Amino acid sequence: MRLATVRTPDGTSAARVDGEEFTEIPGYVDVGALLADGDWRQVAAGASGRRHRKGDVELETVVPRPSKVLCAGLNYTGHIQEMGRELPEYPTLFAKFADTLTGPADAVAAVAEDPEMDWEGELAVVVGRTAYKVSEEEAGEHIAGFTVANDISMRGWQYRSTEWLQGKIWARSTPVGPVLVTPDEFDAGTAVLRTTLNGTPVQEHRIADLLFTPAHLVAYVSTMLPLRPGDLILTGTPGGVGRARTPRWYMKPGDLVEVTVDGIGTVSTPIV
Repeated sequence: MRLATVRTPDGTSAARVDGEEFTEIPGYVDVGALLADGDWRQVAAGASGRRHRKGDVELETVVPRPSKVLCAGLNYTGHIQEMGRELPEYPTLFAKFADTLTGPADAVAAVAEDPEMDWEGELAVVVGRTAYKVSEEEAGEHIAGFTVANDISMRGWQYRSTEWLQGKIWARSTPVGPVLVTPDEFDAGTAVLRTTLNGTPVQEHRIADLLFTPAHLVAYVSTMLPLRPGDLILTGTPGGVGRARTPRWYMKPGDLVEVTVDGIGTVSTPIV
């Protein structure tokens, strides 16, 4: 099953993807609200609301108001090595906030305060059921599905200190979407993540090379605090980021950055 949050003249609505159409799921303003219903799978499967053809409706970020947005840094072997670090024993985690999220085709503004705007294509996990102190073996039962994210980073601010937060939480700088794909329709073992900048490939890596898997991350985070339906975990970016290049390469107004994950879709972001 594939789910999305669509923008309509009446506001947003959770929707099921039916081929080339989105079918609204009445009574649920977004995918996060839908996931809060313990029967969300049955509700979504049986929905018969208004239909919209793809291309006739804009998409909102998949879960606009998650209670938590958690991110793993340095989680692909290739990226860890290009940053000159040793493989970590434990995940490197930082947080974002709902204000950082934006839709999968929305523009992101370059900021005058930091010209070092970098891309980070990522697979994101969407929690579907409260997870607290669950094992890695149990964690899969708490994952609603997967989506695509671009953890756009302001590198100058990120490296002002040893804590990355201030480079990661700029308003409306993290596009997520276009859809949530349930685990039965997504194969992390074969999927490839690709990022392009103005059509030029800058990242291409197998999801299977994640050092800490989605299940591991869910279990690890749940050791500390409950994960709620709709919460997001960004799993990290592979090699190919602009800061690691010689010379360094950053985004600027007029650029178009696109992140695609096989089996899910593409986040397409104009920089303005």
